[in-house]
Amino acid sequence: MGFKTGDFPRVDTETFLEQPLLERMRTLALHWVEYGFGTPKMVYLVYLVKLTVLYAGLGAFLATSTSHLGAVWHVSHWWNQPIVYQKAVLWTMLLEAIGVAGSWGPLAGKFKPMTGGIRYWAKPGTIRLRPWKAVPGTDGDTRTTVDAGLYLALLVSLLVAVIAPGRDGLVDPALLIAPIVLVVLCGLRDKTIFLAARSEQYLPAIIFFATLGFVDMIVALKLLMCAVWIGAGVSKFGRHFTNVVAPMMSNSPCVPVKWFKRAQYRAFPHDIRPSKLAGAAAHLGGTLVEITTPLVLLFSTNRTVTGVAVGVMVLFHLFIISTFPLAVPLEWNALFSFATLFLFWGHPAGAGYGLGDMSSPWLTAGIVAGLVFFPILGNLRPDLVSFLPSMRQYAGNWASALWAFAPGAEAKLNALDRSSANQVDQLLALGYSPAVAEITMQQTIAWRSMHSQGRGLFSLLIRHVPEIDRWTVREAEFACNSILGFNFGDGHLHNEDMIQALQRRCGFEPGEFIVAWVESQPIHRDTQEYKVIDAALGVIERGTWNVADAVAEQPWLPNGPIRTTVTWTLPAQRSVDGDVDVRPPAETGAPVVASA
Repeated sequence: MGFKTGDFPRVDTETFLEQPLLERMRTLALHWVEYGFGTPKMVYLVYLVKLTVLYAGLGAFLATSTSHLGAVWHVSHWWNQPIVYQKAVLWTMLLEAIGVAGSWGPLAGKFKPMTGGIRYWAKPGTIRLRPWKAVPGTDGDTRTTVDAGLYLALLVSLLVAVIAPGRDGLVDPALLIAPIVLVVLCGLRDKTIFLAARSEQYLPAIIFFATLGFVDMIVALKLLMCAVWIGAGVSKFGRHFTNVVAPMMSNSPCVPVKWFKRAQYRAFPHDIRPSKLAGAAAHLGGTLVEITTPLVLLFSTNRTVTGVAVGVMVLFHLFIISTFPLAVPLEWNALFSFATLFLFWGHPAGAGYGLGDMSSPWLTAGIVAGLVFFPILGNLRPDLVSFLPSMRQYAGNWASALWAFAPGAEAKLNALDRSSANQVDQLLALGYSPAVAEITMQQTIAWRSMHSQGRGLFSLLIRHVPEIDRWTVREAEFACNSILGFNFGDGHLHNEDMIQALQRRCGFEPGEFIVAWVESQPIHRDTQEYKVIDAALGVIERGTWNVADAVAEQPWLPNGPIRTTVTWTLPAQRSVDGDVDVRPPAETGAPVVASA
């Protein structure tokens, strides 16, 4: 890998795209094992500059200079000042809401331009997705001038809270009312903005800033962080997370040696299911750390023990930053590193900031109940809650999808009112040849095939698209990024509601645009529920697959599609003249088992 040149797959670009789909997936998955996305080092440098200069540098300058805390380089003077922490949270939420923090740049499928976010959400006419159809005043899926105005007002309210002088060493609570109200109003109209602003974490913090006394606020913020950590740790139980760690390590620029990357897999190149080493890294370095260390931080009154636990969690988040995961949540991890120091070292439980120091046990119980409500509901009913409020960040258990277009049909997406083109077209604009641009994007579906749900999604496409080798297959998370301006790995942002919005604008013919979509696995079940969606017809099939079957297969499905249980199919749809079925007839509601 060079500074400006990446590690492109070693394939014949003239003939590679003529190979069968699964053969291409095998080649690209094996390439991923050793090189990841093959990103040039220059791209990682861009992310680091953004993190250190825009986020940390400018953020610290604004927080200190507007709070009369002296020069920004005198870190010892301000690192444990509450107003700095408050403004760090507000600053992070502002950058997330603008779209220049997480889900930004080439690693998130934004090549040219690198910023989504504000380019979409401040533009009337783009697609918006309401979270609940029952909420009055949220009809439709088109962004209006009112939506754009609410969004811009949210940005202004956050900026004002960041740069305004404090009161009694804290952000003036009156300045926090507007961000709280506006992010809720924006979220009721468009769930994308609510999730992109990471409201599931920052909104509770801002509410604590605005409503609680100092000690109660500090302890509540500790409980919030522990809820995030422990929720993420619990979500890593099961079979999915090990399948995340191996591809993530392969993609890390801080792991330059091939032998260590290969060691994350059982027997490269024949068997690239995760190895025992990857499993240990996942559940000892991930699950165990995220559950036990926060409990130590929350209850420890021993300064040495607390210091060790603080060090563990800071290193944990720095490690995640070093891997540059594809959702690139770098600012969030940097904030959590700082928050760990500020809350647990700067305001330790033994110095009057423990659970027993809250003003009322009822307040403690109420905050705990509020913080665990959505994680519990989301793990039991993932169809009702985004994986972000469920605190299932980067657990591998995601709602996901693959999109399949008949030859030439993807071009219909160009009819959308948006601020960037399809990713292949973005790469063409950067000077890539058509074949190289296409192979680059096919690396993302090979990445998906290395995760548990990828095997099931490819199995569905093979069953429903007889000529799949000729079709264009896209990773829905990346495709969604070019349409909504954001995706953080949440398949709820590109479910049938979004597909219907696309259909109203693009007019796909039946059988021209097929989506294989799967919901997250509930914590108490061994199966995942899937849908097959025809953009023109809607959902045409529902069913389940066993997660154990998915993780047992290789990414390229050498044994054929995994076994799926069909629980419902759409009644046969007939052509306009009534003579030809658009899809095979099926008996509505009859359970069917499909296998290779």
